Amino acid sequence: MLSTGAPLDWSLVDIAVHRSSHRLPGVSMAGFRHRAPASVDIAMVAHPSVTLFIDLSEGEGLVHRTRGRDVRGSAVVGLLPGDLRAGGRVGECLQIRLDPAAAAVVLGTATELTGAVVSLDDVWGRDAGRTEDRLRAAASWDERFTIAADLLGRRLGSGPAVDPEVAFAWRQMRAGRGRARVDGLADEVGWSRKRLSARFRAQLGITPKRAARLVRFDHAARLLAAGHAAAGVAAESGYADQSHLHREVKSFAGLTPTAVAVAPWLAIDDVAWPASSPTRSPVTSGGHIPDPVRRVPSGRPLARGLR
Repeated sequence: MLSTGAPLDWSLVDIAVHRSSHRLPGVSMAGFRHRAPASVDIAMVAHPSVTLFIDLSEGEGLVHRTRGRDVRGSAVVGLLPGDLRAGGRVGECLQIRLDPAAAAVVLGTATELTGAVVSLDDVWGRDAGRTEDRLRAAASWDERFTIAADLLGRRLGSGPAVDPEVAFAWRQMRAGRGRARVDGLADEVGWSRKRLSARFRAQLGITPKRAARLVRFDHAARLLAAGHAAAGVAAESGYADQSHLHREVKSFAGLTPTAVAVAPWLAIDDVAWPASSPTRSPVTSGGHIPDPVRRVPSGRPLARGLR
């Protein structure tokens, strides 16, 4: 059963930021260390990536729950996991976000993970335990990022890639914040809408239309968490009106826009994932972050943007 704990106090968490020199296409990473490990309970919010949580805690560690099923320790969270909570006694964790095209190569599957949370052991077998051991033994977060990047880079270079047309369509959805039309994307790649939809779903585990809605929701959620009013977010994100925004947020997060705005899981996006935060400029290629470990100041409002 998922342990019942207090809401996570981010001021007690050190956040290790992934330097740009380690970046791989479709991969982003951040490290978290709770300076006073305690049992916590966090409602998580859907994100347009397949996410690996590599639990480096000592003892019982992380537990993820969705649809009444608990997954203890390191886990893979697929797209659209539903009502998802994380809890347990949190110490250290490496979080890796994979865009669906990268996930299909790195994990050897993407379609079976949609709507699911599974143990990393079930996906990587013995490699999961060996990777955890190497990461725990590393002397710094920079070393951990290097180990993870080497592993992921080998997998990206050895697995079968998705169709270039599918990967292009996904990139265009992200670039357009979910507002690109499927017909237009099909025209751009020279395919029919039916073919694009079939190949997209077969390789990424989600239809193009649903993927675009997820990307648009993600942008809106981050704007809400950054303190923007719902009416403005609806207009900025391309929703017909505020009611449309409310329905979509409820569909993806099970929450109202007001609740999403203060969701703890969104509270430090601009610290852990600066390149994707709507409140910061992206870190340019080749840029350098002098200090890879950040702390959230005590008393910082949760509505100022982590996932």
